[in-house]
Amino acid sequence: MLLKTTNSTDDCFLKILMLFLILLAFNNLQAQEIHTVSLKEAMKLAKENNKKILRSQIEITLSEQNIKESKELRLPDIELNGEYSRITNITEFKGNGFLNGKEVTKAIPEIYQVNSTFKMPIYAGNKINNAIKIANQESEIAKIKTEKTENDIELEVVANYLSIYKMMELQKIFEENIKEEKSRLKEVQSLQKHGTVTKNEVIRAELQLSDRELNALTNSKNIKIALHDLKTLIQIPENEEIAIDTTAALDELNGLDPYDFYMNKALQNEEMRIASQELNIKKTELQLVKGNYLPTVNFFGNYGFYYPNYKFFPPNPYLYTLGQVGIEARFDISALYKNKTKVEQANKKIEWQQMQSEIIKDEIQDQLYKEHTQYQEILEKFVVVDKALDLANENYRIVKLKYLNQLVLITEMVDADNALLQSKYNKISTRLDAVLKHYELLHTAGILPQS
Repeated sequence: MLLKTTNSTDDCFLKILMLFLILLAFNNLQAQEIHTVSLKEAMKLAKENNKKILRSQIEITLSEQNIKESKELRLPDIELNGEYSRITNITEFKGNGFLNGKEVTKAIPEIYQVNSTFKMPIYAGNKINNAIKIANQESEIAKIKTEKTENDIELEVVANYLSIYKMMELQKIFEENIKEEKSRLKEVQSLQKHGTVTKNEVIRAELQLSDRELNALTNSKNIKIALHDLKTLIQIPENEEIAIDTTAALDELNGLDPYDFYMNKALQNEEMRIASQELNIKKTELQLVKGNYLPTVNFFGNYGFYYPNYKFFPPNPYLYTLGQVGIEARFDISALYKNKTKVEQANKKIEWQQMQSEIIKDEIQDQLYKEHTQYQEILEKFVVVDKALDLANENYRIVKLKYLNQLVLITEMVDADNALLQSKYNKISTRLDAVLKHYELLHTAGILPQS
């Protein structure tokens, strides 16, 4: 019986262990899952999942609720009050001296009252309408800020993506170069054994290989860091690896439009529209402040049940009701001299916002001119870097041939190798820089393509 129980326990333990191993293998498989994304897909994921964008969308909802709250100022205020108390008798002193001629009148000791009141604004110096107008303008700003946040995040994704792309292409160049450096090192070591080259050339070849390996190691770590940043931007889960799709074609460069085309668009970009709405708010706030000069008119009413009746003396022990309805008007005379400073402040805020809008316009114009010029410069570099690569390849071929024939030292071979590597990288880098600068130019102009 004991043996049977032991076997059952062992079987149960083995089942649990197998289940644990299966779950562990499944988790490892999930952890190793790689999500390859193209540039457009990365931009789309960021727009849908980025936390800054989601936060800005919540701000839109809050601004819309603020509009509803402002509109509710038009609704009547209604209150219901109830009261219960006990009172003492009424004592009167009718004599000439203090506490002389005391006369006590018995009062009804308990007081009850229940009443309701309401007040509804009819006219408040247009303050309610202006408050609603400001809420609508603030809601419009929240929407524009969300649009700006989306475009900023998309540009950040583009910059990060192209940076990874550039480093991955550089890594390919490093790996190709390392293979060649290893092959060259073997050749140099073989020549040294035959006494054709000195030990110094072997050391120089080893140093060159070591330098390339260090550069490749640093670059690979930078790729991992940049991929992690991209994963955070587009909100890929931590247990999922990410890679960029280098086989997908990037946006084609359709040339460069005239500067005036971009400038006309930039005058309607997110920053300019926000500045315009801010100015409108300041103007509405001025009207709001000026409303303090005007009277307020309210429709009001009240109705209540009271016990006892203290409208008469001595009081009557009867329950009674009393209601009232009418219109009240108020005019704050002190506002004629107290409100003057507030109006001056509101006018100054308008002047400040107008100046701020001009400053933003100048900054956008400078930024746009800079990016337009830089983009034009990069496009003009295409022919130069292509020619430089052809020359570097030819130079490398000639120097390598001379080196194999022992006509030049290894230092010249290393220089030719470095020049070729730099030329290869310059060609790739220039193309990717052009794509990024194109996106930056469209972003500043406010015409970044929607993903």
